[in-house]
Amino acid sequence: MIQSADIREWRDRDVVDDEGRKIGALESVYVSTSTDEPQMATVRTGAPMRHRLVFVPVDDAIVGPGYVKVSYARSLVKKAPSLGVDDVLPAEEEGAIFQYYGKAYQASAGERRLARR
Repeated sequence: MIQSADIREWRDRDVVDDEGRKIGALESVYVSTSTDEPQMATVRTGAPMRHRLVFVPVDDAIVGPGYVKVSYARSLVKKAPSLGVDDVLPAEEEGAIFQYYGKAYQASAGERRLARR
């Protein structure tokens, strides 16, 4: 699992799926606002002029030399909820990301559960 203290070191590392196939480059890690533990990462994918950021859980991520391996298939991550590279994640859209991956999500209306690091 990615440790909060190490997050800045992993930016721009390759993110690979459970079979070692490259998904994209790590852009940011979002931590839980209640525990400060890493929950999701955004991965920069797409052509250079059409980059977008897709979300992937990092609860089971493994960090290696030059890569971060997630436990989700590349095809699943590529279809995950996404943002433009300059966009901000609205609080009301956080739940859809957790739902996409079949994860529990509980937050009050308008409350943020994730904070970007």
